[in-house]
Amino acid sequence: MLSPLQWYVCKRDSRRVLLVLDHTAIVATTAFSMAEGRSFGFIFQGKGRAFCAGGDVAEVAQSINNDTWKYGADFFHTEFLLNYIIATYSKPQVSLLTGIVMGGGAGVSIHGRFRVATGNTVFAMPETALGLFPDIGASYFLSRLPGFYGEYVGLTGARLDGAEMLACGLATHFVPLNRMPLLEESLKKVDTSDPFAICGIIDQFSQQPSVKGSSAMNRMEIINRCFSKRTVEEIISALEQEAPSVADKLVTAAIQSLRKASPTSLKISLASIREGRLQTVGECLRREYRMVCHVMRGDFSRDFFEGCRAILVDKDRNPKWMPPTLDQVHDGVVAKYFSKVDDPQWEDLNLPTRSSHGRRIVPKL
Repeated sequence: MLSPLQWYVCKRDSRRVLLVLDHTAIVATTAFSMAEGRSFGFIFQGKGRAFCAGGDVAEVAQSINNDTWKYGADFFHTEFLLNYIIATYSKPQVSLLTGIVMGGGAGVSIHGRFRVATGNTVFAMPETALGLFPDIGASYFLSRLPGFYGEYVGLTGARLDGAEMLACGLATHFVPLNRMPLLEESLKKVDTSDPFAICGIIDQFSQQPSVKGSSAMNRMEIINRCFSKRTVEEIISALEQEAPSVADKLVTAAIQSLRKASPTSLKISLASIREGRLQTVGECLRREYRMVCHVMRGDFSRDFFEGCRAILVDKDRNPKWMPPTLDQVHDGVVAKYFSKVDDPQWEDLNLPTRSSHGRRIVPKL
């Protein structure tokens, strides 16, 4: 007999919800077990100010400095495995996106079937400011947003509210905060794995909010014109050409964010999102795992460690990127991030196969 929808409350520390290695492994194991048929589905929920603010990357960076890059690789291996299981999970998964949804928090929610945003939802992929890149399969879901909105979100780290998440497709529903408790009570009574039935329940509490006038969703013509350019340098140049004529805060903020971010991160992020347009979710995760292993090893740049120091540890917000300019990050170096790691003990991301289920694995986005 199947059990009801399984609720999982993301673990939190004293400040906000963070993914940690042992916690992520438990979720991955639980999700895979439920994918084998012991439950109607899966619900993710946060507590307090955050749904999930992502992995504790500062801890990962510190552990690598003190020990070995393989701790970081293990963390991301487990996290990416969880992302794939969620993306290909055959039964309904509902994520109630109250509060902050960033990094790893996006990974455990955006790949699921139902993503319910609300009035206090804040979504962002801020990795380029940390010397990293949008990972957790982000090259898959960002590349499938309208036009070149994914490049805009992934490169600038722009923050989206719940209405914007719904408008661009990152969320499937928007439920006002005061109706979320009613939705939760209804979901607790679910006794079916029929996604149409669960969708119908969520629909009862959903609204279609309008995006704010200042929203980037109302600037898609500018975003497409600028972020469709082939290189990061050309994107910045296009934005700078727009700035005098449009006098738009979005353009100014985008330029400032790109100027502050790691040049290496910007270039590998753009290449990753562009690659993702033609790849499956599994292919995106395998490529991103190669990329993150190169980052953990510091093979071509140590910007990740410098970004964590400047933003998360010392908090001086003055990272010293190396190389410091975009023109010093050559295409050949960017391509190396997609290559296999030169280490006899390293292996590509090994994703589970479920051929015994007799069904084709299909992601939700």
